[in-house]
Amino acid sequence: MKPTQNGAKLGFGLMRLPKLANGAIDVEQTKQMVDMFMSAGLTYFDTAFVYDGGESEKAAKLALVDRYPRQSYTLATKLCAWAGDHPTEQQAKQQFYTSLERTGAGYFDYYLLHALQRNNYKMYDQFGIWDFVREQKAKGLIKNYGFSFHADPELLEELLSAHPDVDFVQLQINYADWENPGVRSRECWQIARRHGKPVVIMEPVKGGALANPSPEVAEVLRNANPNASLASWAIRFAAGLDGVIAVLSGMSNVEQMRDNLSYMTHFVPLSDEEQQVILRARIVLNGDGSVPCTACHYCTAGCPRQIPIPEIFHVLNHQRGNAAFRGRREYSIATQDRGKASDCIRCGKCEKACPQHIAIRKNLQLAADTFEKQV
Repeated sequence: MKPTQNGAKLGFGLMRLPKLANGAIDVEQTKQMVDMFMSAGLTYFDTAFVYDGGESEKAAKLALVDRYPRQSYTLATKLCAWAGDHPTEQQAKQQFYTSLERTGAGYFDYYLLHALQRNNYKMYDQFGIWDFVREQKAKGLIKNYGFSFHADPELLEELLSAHPDVDFVQLQINYADWENPGVRSRECWQIARRHGKPVVIMEPVKGGALANPSPEVAEVLRNANPNASLASWAIRFAAGLDGVIAVLSGMSNVEQMRDNLSYMTHFVPLSDEEQQVILRARIVLNGDGSVPCTACHYCTAGCPRQIPIPEIFHVLNHQRGNAAFRGRREYSIATQDRGKASDCIRCGKCEKACPQHIAIRKNLQLAADTFEKQV
């Protein structure tokens, strides 16, 4: 399996699909986005058993599988062994068959063990998932198998050494995390390449944070090229790396799709001068003190107080200067009928689930101090 070339490096991530007012996925807009993507000659689609409670896989069937010949696209999905309150081996393996039924795809071009971290990777061994996936590949139901990864380079080295037959690995890579000691994405990428494994990149825009960075970071990028979208810098940085199969972009509307296609249909890597711009942006970004949350919501699944952690951090990150009143108002909206930051009982479940390794309890206390004190 060789990395794809040029614009084919863009992948359509189906984690953040457009929504209707009632919270359901907007299938008609998703169809339009799929058509735009396919018309540009792009083929890689990525979903997962747990995305939107399974609705993402169902939307993939309606917008893609039912409307295009099977050989015209590649579809990736994932098995999350640690999903649920009391996961079992039977439940984990059933996810594969459920995904086949939901998508109607017949087989998966890429199949992943989902979000391996220090606190969950042994579960995949205990449940026999590695061998299970190999069996499905032998039956032709999986063409390539790998895993998505949210941990340290030392664990990645261990996993690739223990499972040398994996076809690819999916890594969180973006210019903000390239040298981030909590993520160490450069080191992870280097290890994958040293093992000869092609890479799928997730979170190139860090959950949208790099499409809407602090004003100071935005100024650096806009001064260098006022015509380029802020997201384009992040995606082109990731797509220019060696050994990349696809760079996933979780697009949420037609406008985002149009922007991504404008620079990725005929992809041009960052020049040396543009790489220096990225370096300056990273320096500014590292000093802005924002919480590096990507709004994946893994932290909220087991929260006993139903605290909307990503939404609180979004408000906290956009608290600037004289916007104190506005911040309190937005905080009130975000926590309406849900837990407040001060409701945290410090159980630590959220931090164990967080792929960004954020000090969530500390930042919730900061949010409580910032937004809940009487003024």
